[in-house]
Order: sequence, then C-alpha cells, then structure tokens
Amino acid sequence: MCLGPVPEKKPLLMLGLPKGSLEESTKNLFAKAGFKITVSSRSYRPVVDDPELDCRMVRAQEMSRYVEHGFFDCGLTGYDWIQENESKVVEVCDLIYSKASTQKSRWVLAVPESSPVQRAEDLAGKRVATELVNTVRRYFAAKNVSVDVEFSWGATEVKVPDLVDAIVDITETGSSLRANKLRIVDTLMTTNTKLIANKASWANPEKRRKIETIAMLLTGALEAESKVGLKLNAPKAKLEGLLKALPALRNPTVSPLASLEWVALETIIDESVVREIIPQLKAMGAEGIIEYPLNKVVY
Repeated sequence: MCLGPVPEKKPLLMLGLPKGSLEESTKNLFAKAGFKITVSSRSYRPVVDDPELDCRMVRAQEMSRYVEHGFFDCGLTGYDWIQENESKVVEVCDLIYSKASTQKSRWVLAVPESSPVQRAEDLAGKRVATELVNTVRRYFAAKNVSVDVEFSWGATEVKVPDLVDAIVDITETGSSLRANKLRIVDTLMTTNTKLIANKASWANPEKRRKIETIAMLLTGALEAESKVGLKLNAPKAKLEGLLKALPALRNPTVSPLASLEWVALETIIDESVVREIIPQLKAMGAEGIIEYPLNKVVY
C-alpha cells in the first residue's frame, strides 16, 4: 500500500508585523519572547519558527485596516494609526517600545519658535502639514477652527515656516523639534505600539488562545527589559533586615542551605536600583551575590 505525503497543517494565525522603523525592534522583542523571525533582504514574508504562525510585513500605517478586514488575524501597530484609520479592531494589549526607547510618543502641534501662535485657535485660515491627516482634521473641527491640512510624506519639521504655518508631528523626547527651532503648542494624543486582533478571529476560541499567548509572551519580554534577577547567600540572623532592604517584585524566595546558619535568597528587582542595593546587601553580610539578565517576567 502506497501512502502519499502527509499534508502540512495550515497555520492557525496570519500575523502582521510592522515594516519600517519598528522592524528591528519588533524582531528583537519577538526573539526575547521566544519566537525566531527571519527576514531575507527586501522580503515581506518573514519566516517564524512556530508552525501555528504565518507572517507578512506591512507599514504600521496600514496594519489596522488589514486586521479589521480580516487579511491578518492579529498584528502590531500604533494606537495613532488605529485612530487615524478609525479601525474597528480588538486592542489586545499595550506594547510600549519603539526603535529608540520604551516610552510613549506624542503627536504634537508645533510652530516656529518666533511664531505669534500660542494656541490652536490662532491658526485659523492657516496651513498645517502632517502624516496624520484625518486625526488633525478632527482635532481642529472639534475646536471649530478652519485650517488647510495637507499630507506630509516625511521630513515634516523642515516645512515650517516656508511651506506651512504649523505641523503636527510625532515625538518621543522633543529633541528633533528643538533642533529645528520649533515650539510645541498642544498635544493631540499619546501613542504606543499595540497588539490588535480581528474581531472574528478574537471570537474564535482557538485563535484567541494563540493571540493571548503571544500577548503574554511579548508583555513578559518587555517587562523583563527593565529588571534583573538577584541571587545571594546570607546569614539567617540577618534575614529580616535583608528582606526589608530588597525592593522585590514579589516576596523573595528563601531556601535553606547545608549550613543551618545560612539561607539562599532569590528575587527580581528593577535594574535601575541594583547599583545601590548590592553594596547595601554586602554591608549587611550577604555573600555570593549574583546578578543575571531576564528574558521574560510573566505576572
């Protein structure tokens, strides 16, 4: 009896990944979450080492539309583009990261430092450039201010004052705006990356389970970026004082050692406080202090 080849199982989810500025940081985040994503040069079809996933890459600006319409079961994009496209999707979780930092970004209304404009109403009859055209039009309409909003393909900061009177652009720190001698008048919205899902896919129990697993692993990987693990041995007589000194994520794990006079402690703390904590622990009698990196912290 001749048996034919076993048909390959169809992937459970079609996952959308952002192409462009978020591409590398997204690949790195997925790697920490346990997914190895490989992208060949100029390819929009990444390979991931999970048979339940199939991936495509599109610009973050378009992602929410493709998720809403069902081409993707889920994808990563910014809250700003969900609002801009008015997409009806499930916002599964926040993933606060970018190509440069782990803080939220802002879309701000900005004018030249020398401009007399002090508030949005002062721009009546003027021209404003932005990538976020629909959002900016809604912003000014809500204030009953008539302005000419034009689409900007990029390098928006250099268009004032010669080409437009004001811009609405995205910033994390404001350094680029200051470098171009621009002043912030107002903040339209704060934004960060989100994992979003198609509503029908979210209603499918099997697909929802997989999407929730991805969300848990990605948020765990992000949480781990600012934390480290700490192991140490300590005299049992000093245990109470050491526990008070440790700013633990949860209560530290305390284990007995071969010597009844000593115990082992293990905990997770913010990396930012390690340089102050380790000398304190050493002064209180701790020995064998080991700091180690983390890939994921799942609550």
